[in-house]
Amino acid sequence: MQRVLGEFIVELTPQQDELDMGRMLINKSFTGELAGSSNGQMLSKRSSVKGSAGYVAIEQFTGQLQGKQGTFSLQHMGIMSKGQQKLTVVVVPDSATGELEGLYGNMQIQIVEGKHYYDFEFDFA
Repeated sequence: MQRVLGEFIVELTPQQDELDMGRMLINKSFTGELAGSSNGQMLSKRSSVKGSAGYVAIEQFTGQLQGKQGTFSLQHMGIMSKGQQKLTVVVVPDSATGELEGLYGNMQIQIVEGKHYYDFEFDFA
């Protein structure tokens, strides 16, 4: 597996939701060896217990990875139980196009002092 680290900026735009869930549009801008932008949607739900919630999201990335141009989709699944977080972000199988065709992998996200960072482990089939 290969690995790249970098930073991204995220903008979340709340959408009207009739199911009492949080629905957001996602717009991200990535810098580093993964450079480009992504757009997607997120659904979230908080429970009545403080610090407990869940979210799912799909986003479509367009740009370059180590100089290779293309697109791919990421699927998120996050759970927070009384403040303890678990997040899984994976490349949707067979979603990559262009020079990124065959891409698979997973991404870790960290937020430090309000800044977002990615740690992307990947390879090509």
